[in-house]
Amino acid sequence: MHPTPPDGLRPRLPSPLQRVEDDRFDRHGVRLSLKRDDLIHPDLPGNKYRKLVLNLRAAADAGHDTLLTFGGAYSNHLRATAAAGRLLGFATVGVVRGDELAGRPLNPSLTRCTTDGMRLHFIDRSTYRAKSEPGTLAAILREAGAESAYVIPEGGSNALAVRGCTALGEELREHTDVAAVACGTGGTLAGLAAGLGPDRQALGIPVLKGGFLGPDIRALQRDTFGGPTANWRLDERFHCGGYARTPPELIAFAEDFERRHRTETALSVEHLYVAKLLYALTALSEEGAFRPGTRLTAVITGAGGTPAQSSTSR
Repeated sequence: MHPTPPDGLRPRLPSPLQRVEDDRFDRHGVRLSLKRDDLIHPDLPGNKYRKLVLNLRAAADAGHDTLLTFGGAYSNHLRATAAAGRLLGFATVGVVRGDELAGRPLNPSLTRCTTDGMRLHFIDRSTYRAKSEPGTLAAILREAGAESAYVIPEGGSNALAVRGCTALGEELREHTDVAAVACGTGGTLAGLAAGLGPDRQALGIPVLKGGFLGPDIRALQRDTFGGPTANWRLDERFHCGGYARTPPELIAFAEDFERRHRTETALSVEHLYVAKLLYALTALSEEGAFRPGTRLTAVITGAGGTPAQSSTSR
């Protein structure tokens, strides 16, 4: 069941499911489809809408007029929160990792945030790493002049976000055997797996290296549902060196995928998440990781190609 959106948002739900013919899957008996969550909303595409919708409702119901959240210099989540503030009348504050960025010209991502009305507050990286500690968070809120703000965590991943993402799994439950998604903070996978139900599998492709996501996802599911589900797994091999690392072979793969499926999908493959997901699924299919007859769905969580970006983005 889809959460009721706040007035001012008009999402396209359920998002389209597109079957694609691709010999790299077809010859192994795998039926590939694309779940086009990038088409849900022009300003809050994909998992950004699903993760924010219940948080936005909670902020409005509690009478908050300001949203505060966290992200790196190229954060899709910061951009989506800024857009939501513009559409719904919230003031927004973005706490940005890296105080060295404060004196530099804004990149296109942060410029978009400010155009949508977001006030940026830059903090040093050690403080940023400790932002979830109550004392550190309180100090950040004071310094940002936003002590009464509704706080949304980095990437939007909290129990409300996970509940919002269960609708994704529910939409796919009757149409897929394995649903795969690129993972940053893990909230989308946590909700997707729960919504799919125990007889379907969710596969996460982390775009950051470090091997920390498994415990985070289990913790999110415990906070949301009382315990983790058993129907998901991660494959940590396809981060391509870390977040925002887009080596030439990944860009070449993305461009080739677009050419192969331009007529079917008109998909512009986003590089930081979606390209890594599709690259991983292609490699896994060639490895024989999916049984013949498997209905495999790739969740397209973002839109558009991405310019070269810093390896410190998130």
